[in-house]
Amino acid sequence: MEPDDAIRPLLARYRTRAERLLNGVRALVLLLLAIAAAVYAPSLPRALSWANVIVLSPTLAWTFAQWVLFSGDEVLPGWLSTVNPLVDITAVTVIMGSYGVTQSAALALRSPIFLAYFAILASRPITSSTRKAALAAALVVLEYAALLAFFVLTGRLHAVASPLVASMGAGISMLDEGAKLLLLGVAGAVAAYATAWQERLLTSYHRQARDREQLEGELARAELRSLKLQLHPHFLFNALNTVTALLASDPRGAERVVTALSELLRFSLRHAGDQEIALEREVEVLHRYVDIQQLRFPDRLQVEFDIDPAVAGALVPNLLLQPLVENAIRHGIAPRATGGRVRVRASREGDRLHLSVCDNGVGATRGARAGAGVGLGNTRARLRYLYGDGHEFRAGAGDGDEGGFAVHIAIPYHEGGVALPATVLEGVS
Repeated sequence: MEPDDAIRPLLARYRTRAERLLNGVRALVLLLLAIAAAVYAPSLPRALSWANVIVLSPTLAWTFAQWVLFSGDEVLPGWLSTVNPLVDITAVTVIMGSYGVTQSAALALRSPIFLAYFAILASRPITSSTRKAALAAALVVLEYAALLAFFVLTGRLHAVASPLVASMGAGISMLDEGAKLLLLGVAGAVAAYATAWQERLLTSYHRQARDREQLEGELARAELRSLKLQLHPHFLFNALNTVTALLASDPRGAERVVTALSELLRFSLRHAGDQEIALEREVEVLHRYVDIQQLRFPDRLQVEFDIDPAVAGALVPNLLLQPLVENAIRHGIAPRATGGRVRVRASREGDRLHLSVCDNGVGATRGARAGAGVGLGNTRARLRYLYGDGHEFRAGAGDGDEGGFAVHIAIPYHEGGVALPATVLEGVS
């Protein structure tokens, strides 16, 4: 399973952090080796001391140079995870070769520095791709085999058949050396497999998370569509109730309501597939609805609009204001013998659009006014799905001395063609 384009940047960031950490470990090890070489320099042959200087100095310089060259980079260059193991493996091989040339090949091959190969291979899964880990594994085997061949061909290595004899003398058993090459190959294979396994695990997790996110998004969009569809029959039912109430007392008024209702439905159905529309369109729908309600309450209903012209193009949820105004009329103004007033406001503060629907009716004395029923409950749910934590919704007692009931909403300000915040569901229709 190859990492796809979406997972590669994530892998690159993980490997960058691992490479930086490994570079710190490399610097510490090299400093300790340099200190040890300096302490033992008086007792070492001059050629061996020079060999230590020639190997450790450039390796240490390259290690510290990485901090200077790439300290400001969010992601390290890809070639660095190839060059670093190449430098590390070659440095170990050269150190062993130097000991073999200046002192004893058998001593060099038995040196604990040989174990550094395994440490280098062990770091590959967290810093390299599978291909680069396999390359480092092959390089370890090839360099050690080349070093062994060099010692044999130059006569610096005395080979014996028995590993037991070799362990007690100055010779080297080729059986032991073959076993070491085999172990290096196995360790390299494990490192390459571990790298591939890590890539597959992270890729599989990422794909599952993406699929789960898409599924959750589809479920949320389906629920959002369901919430929106609830508004149309609810609105139509209440409008027809208005017609029924006028038929007996004012047939001509009922006829005007039916005419206005048909115009309103035609207008609203034109945007039925949109989750968001421009505020000016939403207010236009609301005006048509208010015209219908004022035919029902000709002397008892006053609706005021305070809409900042600068926010006319702001996008708002389709049919956001109508159920709020309907809730204010039905539960706030209608129960009052003297009627009342509903005020609709819209303005911008920074990057947020503020909307409010306030009335001076009977107040929050009824359950429907506190958020039960389709109107307020549906609005609250739609805002949550559309904007997540990016919105505010407050409903309760009205402001000022008039009492009544007030609904205050704040949503991210955005206009047509401007992307919604990250919390907004994408693709809702």
